[in-house]
Amino acid sequence: MGKRLIVIGGVAAGMSAASKAARQNKEMTIDVYTDESYISYSACSLPYYTQDVIDNKEVMIARSVAEFGERGVRAHPQHKALRVDPAKKAVLIRRPDSAEAWEAYDRLVIATGARPIVPPLPGIGLEGVFTVKQIPQAERLKEYIAARKPARAVIAGGGFIGAEMAEALLALGLKVTVLEMAPRIMTLMDEDMAALVAKELRAAGAEVITGAALTGMLGEDRVNAVASDSGEIAADLVILAIGVKPNTEIAQAAGIELGFKNAIRVNERMETNLPDIYAAGDCAAARHLVTGKETYIPLGTTANKQGKIAGENAAGGQAVFKGVVGTTIFKVIEKEGARTGLSLREAGLAGIDAWESTITSYTRAAGYPGRGEITVKLVVEKGSRRLLGGQIFGAAGAGKRIDVLAALLQTGASIDLLAELDLAYAPPFSPVWDPLLVAANQAVSKADKME
Repeated sequence: MGKRLIVIGGVAAGMSAASKAARQNKEMTIDVYTDESYISYSACSLPYYTQDVIDNKEVMIARSVAEFGERGVRAHPQHKALRVDPAKKAVLIRRPDSAEAWEAYDRLVIATGARPIVPPLPGIGLEGVFTVKQIPQAERLKEYIAARKPARAVIAGGGFIGAEMAEALLALGLKVTVLEMAPRIMTLMDEDMAALVAKELRAAGAEVITGAALTGMLGEDRVNAVASDSGEIAADLVILAIGVKPNTEIAQAAGIELGFKNAIRVNERMETNLPDIYAAGDCAAARHLVTGKETYIPLGTTANKQGKIAGENAAGGQAVFKGVVGTTIFKVIEKEGARTGLSLREAGLAGIDAWESTITSYTRAAGYPGRGEITVKLVVEKGSRRLLGGQIFGAAGAGKRIDVLAALLQTGASIDLLAELDLAYAPPFSPVWDPLLVAANQAVSKADKME
């Protein structure tokens, strides 16, 4: 089958799709068009690149254009897809010299990703206002810090990226204010767990202001303050970390159906409603394995998996992507946090009668160096005792415990099964009763009393 596959988008999902298609079908011609300068890079590493924990941008790039070429994938950076014409099966591409041409395809994968939300506020175009989603944006931020030597930063948005950027700027010696419109930061976590994150940021010297929206940037040519619901805040640097939205305009204009939060609606084969067109990554929706409903959770892990499925099927395969549970992990200062499945609030919004159980334990055995506290929350369905989700926050070694809960969620397991797990023990890694087992046993006892 000597057909042509075109992929729009060249980061996680796009390059995963192209790579898998090349392995699946050696006869297929594969072209990737991306409007970015870099391909196949880790956007999740950008806060650490800003901080110089990662001091070489090359290590964030999985493979170069030349390396993909050796694997049968022709990547075209700085080529922007303008339109998709499903009737004639072609994509209008604008090249770096601004010339435009239609490129025909037999199969198409849309992997256009997501972009930061940039509200149309006064002063949004002032020097010193940044988003950090792509390598060039991080490079410009680093150059600005080196040249302007800002002393005060405001981070608009208290989610995962906001917390990671706060850590990076604090490490660089800036005075940092995190400004969050919602009543708390980390809105994907429950209030008590989010409070632990805020406490860690404040202990490191950051100011955390919640319940106050950003309303504008102040300054002449360069930002010197922000306006907010809580008043003016001095700032030589502003990071917009309000969230992201899927890049789906090109798909919608082509007649492709959109779903939850305007992400592209796909089936388990990553097919859209139009024949021979697939979608994957941060522009695509997914099925939540706990609720069974369509959701939008843009994560690099999901993008790579969806891209692999889309590429295999576009090349003639029969792969299936079953869904996600929304497992996320982050680091803030000296602590680690993670969540998976549903929070108590999300369970309620999904119409599930749920309750929660929270414990505090330790990451290591008593007397072993580096021992620290860990808080584990379990969210449980009333009656069935089914595990619905979990949240973790604590010292080094806390975060990756979330993977146990994520694995159980994908099987529909109960808290009783969690309590029976044969988890590893040695003093450098956990107490003899791992915190997950402590949490499970408490939840089981609580459930027994409900019956």
